[in-house]
Amino acid sequence: MNIASFLLPKAEVSYLRDHMTIRQGLERLRRSGFTAVPVIDREDRYVGVVSEGDFLWNILSRNESLDGITMKKLEHSVIRDILQSGKVRAVCIDTDMEELLEQAKNQNFVPVIDDRSVFIGIITRKDIIKYFVSL
Repeated sequence: MNIASFLLPKAEVSYLRDHMTIRQGLERLRRSGFTAVPVIDREDRYVGVVSEGDFLWNILSRNESLDGITMKKLEHSVIRDILQSGKVRAVCIDTDMEELLEQAKNQNFVPVIDDRSVFIGIITRKDIIKYFVSL
């Protein structure tokens, strides 16, 4: 089975750019309604996933007091500064269903890249489960 049939294309996916400020990323994540989203660079290559927790721990680590946190202060750091490398691995578009299932065990979605590491979309764990239940 070709995993491309499960792909939610990049045009329909919420994602952040690694050069966005923490403030911009946090605002966009909030509007998306998701707790984690893929992050891509200027060349559309996949670089990781950022979550609410990543934002929270970064903000708390940079501020000694919660009273001192302002949105203005969040404009001095960028998303790439808070990414945890390798936390969520992407799969290539030619990955088989078994490997896709293995990736989905620990995350709600699996980022998908082409052979140039360009982000092309995601596959949700829900769609993977539906596939295996229907067998």
